[in-house]
Amino acid sequence: MGRRLGAELLRLRDAADVTQQQAADVINATNSKIVKMERGWVPMRDPDIRVLCEFYGLGDRKAVARLLELAKLDRERRKAKGWWQHSPNAGALAEYIAMEDVAHRVRTWQLSLIPGLFQTAEYARSLAVSDGVWEDPDDIDRIVEVRMRRQERLRGEHPLQVYAVIWEAALRQLVGGPEVMRAQLEQLLKVAQLPNVRLQVLPFRTGGHPCITGPFSIISFAETEAVDVVHVDSIASTVWVENEAESATYSTFFDRTARLSLAQHDAVLLIDRIRQEI
Repeated sequence: MGRRLGAELLRLRDAADVTQQQAADVINATNSKIVKMERGWVPMRDPDIRVLCEFYGLGDRKAVARLLELAKLDRERRKAKGWWQHSPNAGALAEYIAMEDVAHRVRTWQLSLIPGLFQTAEYARSLAVSDGVWEDPDDIDRIVEVRMRRQERLRGEHPLQVYAVIWEAALRQLVGGPEVMRAQLEQLLKVAQLPNVRLQVLPFRTGGHPCITGPFSIISFAETEAVDVVHVDSIASTVWVENEAESATYSTFFDRTARLSLAQHDAVLLIDRIRQEI
């Protein structure tokens, strides 16, 4: 959110042919503050955004409102004091959980893993152990606790809407061994019954598909002006996509892959068949 907002303000300043120092003067700030704002490093106050928009000549009230909404979402994400903030082992997952906690819907594509929101404790524990990063059993317990707490968003008064598409490989990979995986598939069957969950499976027979290069999650918010945020996780880094055009591309690829996948009824039948085979 912050990076997208900063990029918008930079674009407006460049279009208005205004220097960073001139922008800083109009909000009684230092040049370095404008730099930090335009790079998304600091939360932004509504009065500063309004003054800068006026100074840059942005008269479109809807456009200004959209920027203010981005600033609000960014502040909520930065200031979130949720339970995950108290877990020293949440690591890079903490920012994602903060986003997920205020989201309306998540669409996730997974190649080799069961989505975190659907994992059993033993499946999550097996992943943490095989990761090799954590050796202390207490650290692993805390990691599992964090992942289990996330699942509270699936229920309640305003449950998170989740649309998951999983490659068949994730169902057949024996994470933790046969018993752990059988229990995990049983959990998937239960989750699929929730009214706020849509679950599809991309079978092996499909062959090549649009999302073959890697997993990602698209986070959507209830606010009409909010842009979808895409989370792309790899071994060495995490990428956040907060650009409207790029987010739309991920959505298009997700939809194309979903159309190639089994409908939920058939996906459930496949999951149950694999469970019985284990």
